[in-house]
Amino acid sequence: MSSVAPVALRGLTKQYGRITAVDDVSLTVNEGDVFGYLGPNGAGKTTSLRMMLGLIRPTAGEVLVFGQDPQRSVKALADVAGFVEAPRFYPYLDAITNLRLVAALDGNDAKGRIAEALDVVELTDRAGDKVGGFSHGMHQRLGIAGALIRRPRLLLLDEPATGLDPGGMRDMRALIARLSSEGMTVMLSSHLLAEVEELCNRVAIVRSGRIVYEGELNELRAAAGLTIRLRTTDDELALRVIAGRRGISDVVRHGSGAIQLRAADETAIAELSRALADAEALILELAPSAATLEDLFFELTEGDGGSADEAARLDQATELTGDAQ
Repeated sequence: MSSVAPVALRGLTKQYGRITAVDDVSLTVNEGDVFGYLGPNGAGKTTSLRMMLGLIRPTAGEVLVFGQDPQRSVKALADVAGFVEAPRFYPYLDAITNLRLVAALDGNDAKGRIAEALDVVELTDRAGDKVGGFSHGMHQRLGIAGALIRRPRLLLLDEPATGLDPGGMRDMRALIARLSSEGMTVMLSSHLLAEVEELCNRVAIVRSGRIVYEGELNELRAAAGLTIRLRTTDDELALRVIAGRRGISDVVRHGSGAIQLRAADETAIAELSRALADAEALILELAPSAATLEDLFFELTEGDGGSADEAARLDQATELTGDAQ
């Protein structure tokens, strides 16, 4: 495994007049990662990818791809492929002719890998069909085929599953997982959180052009704690027992009679269970569940970005992964 990170951004900034699209972004994509770059529409994800691919110049900061700046040397992108926003092909030409044109631009032995790339994305049977008749999902897969003929070590994808039907999403998910299992590093921007949660081992979440979290997905979940649904024989008494307990926060009583709360860890749950039993508020239901990526995403990107306690927990998780911003 190489010691040089496939992607390293340091203080990356892009301004358009008074608008700051990307604001002091620093992150690292390690070899072998499936790295999710997440944020609402307009958060600066596509602009960041364009700078990584050398398509636009940063206002400030640095992009290093395998240790080289793509603005200074095209060799920085020798092992990189992908597409931004959507792949584009000549609709009046068939798939294989489009890929031959891509291979001619790339040179080397790219032409000899076309058949293999079509097989990987499961388009061999449609190679002779005009691209104008392809579905959106087939366009996306053909775009990945065009990237694969370079035999890249790093694949950059901008919203690869957007606009796909459930079957297309499943196929795209399986394809990315397969490429990762074969040793390819993948960085994808997306707002489809369920897809990212299933595919990615590390994420960066961006809000208004700034990174609000970078690190392991599991560390982010752990920092957020556990969400608990609680029902007891005496919920009024239970609420008095819960009040002010260490490791318990965000207590809400629902009209259904259930109490929802957040526990810092399993020890806090065990101690609460014992306290409720001692007070004779006997537990009828105690159902913990880890916070989903969607829960965490909205906490970090909407409103004030979460409570002070939540921010502190996320900062601690980021420090543990060595990626504090």
